[in-house]
Amino acid sequence: MSINFKPLNTAVGLAAEVSGVDLSQPMAYEDFLPIRDGLDEYGVLVFHDQDLDDDSQIAFSRHFGPLESSIRRHRPRSVASAEISDISNVAPDGSIFPIDGEHMSYNLGNQLWHSDSSFKATPALASLLYAREVVPEGGGTEFADQRGAWDGLTPDMQGRIDGMVARHSLAHSRAAMGYDADQEFMDVEKAEVPPVPQALVQTNARTGRRALYAGAHVFCIDGLERQESDDLLAELREQATQPGLQYHHQWQVGDLVIWDNRATLHRGQPFDNSHRRVMRRTTVAGDGPTA
Repeated sequence: MSINFKPLNTAVGLAAEVSGVDLSQPMAYEDFLPIRDGLDEYGVLVFHDQDLDDDSQIAFSRHFGPLESSIRRHRPRSVASAEISDISNVAPDGSIFPIDGEHMSYNLGNQLWHSDSSFKATPALASLLYAREVVPEGGGTEFADQRGAWDGLTPDMQGRIDGMVARHSLAHSRAAMGYDADQEFMDVEKAEVPPVPQALVQTNARTGRRALYAGAHVFCIDGLERQESDDLLAELREQATQPGLQYHHQWQVGDLVIWDNRATLHRGQPFDNSHRRVMRRTTVAGDGPTA
């Protein structure tokens, strides 16, 4: 197996297109290692022309580690496995979810810059999103390199925030887009995702690279007055999402994109909801709490 990496944002080393591998086939762990190392290096990996079903996506994803269960697994869904998150606008009966309904209102939160599952006590390591049906226009995903964001901070700012702890909440980020979690979350969902603390700066244990961790799920920084916390978060998020740190992915059917949630933020782009869009995500759990 000859796996090749083509960098996509050479300015900051974010994202690479990967070729020479069929992810639907069983893979020996030694063949997987270059992909793991590539994710450490680039933060985002793009695989085209993959033919995956839920089982083969799950099997490949498990090379990275144990998988999370979808928070929305208790609701009627188009997928059977709890390890698959259904990131789509298509209902179980094949119809398109109404744009003003609960499902699409919840999904609006994906349009904010965020790191998947930072609102869990053990946040996510990586996410793997696979495109089954795509819209003719829009609906892309943008990524921002949080390692480059950290590197671009002044030494004074790095010293100020190093060691700080922030609070993350799924209800907070969903409320920012008009979703009422108090009314719409099921009791089991509320119990699963209470607010949690996370380190404001993350470190990749294998590479030693550091990264900001201040996406949309963050609602405050411990030890700061609310206004000071809000001002600092606004400053860090402006730093974190500079255009030069970004990679934009426009989806094609058969694309699998993997990103490191410790090293990147991402957000989905709007699209015309009259068209079907079917995406499947597996999410790799991290090693443990960060704070």
